[in-house]
Amino acid sequence: MGINKYNSEGYYDPTAYEAMLNIEKEVKASVFRPMVFICSPYAGSKDGTLNTEQNVSRAQRYSRFAVSRGCIPFAPHLLFPQFMDDDDPKERANAIFFGMVFMSKCQELWVFGRNITRGMAVEIEKAKHRGLPIRYFTDSCEEVK
Repeated sequence: MGINKYNSEGYYDPTAYEAMLNIEKEVKASVFRPMVFICSPYAGSKDGTLNTEQNVSRAQRYSRFAVSRGCIPFAPHLLFPQFMDDDDPKERANAIFFGMVFMSKCQELWVFGRNITRGMAVEIEKAKHRGLPIRYFTDSCEEVK
């Protein structure tokens, strides 16, 4: 389509033309950012060493880490518990299903921490089934090779 040097009334408008050219250049220069699925514990641990609040804080840190690596993070356990009850089996099943729908839009699954919860295991298995690349990280965001 191109950018016109003239305004809608037919007058030469170099300022608007230059501004539109700069915007077009920025859009073309945009770099692709892959969407990554953040897989980490949500509920507290049975031994009491971690609680849900700590796990949410960690998931936020993992999401910031993904952003710092040029990715768009998706952490379903930061979104769905805001309006769904994780203790209600039906709502939990729905939240996991919703997460799987979003996972189909992701380019990778990033797993954080040593302990794999039941929910995380479901996500990892689904990612394997879909052939989605899986990367493992420590709690301190160091990749495990």
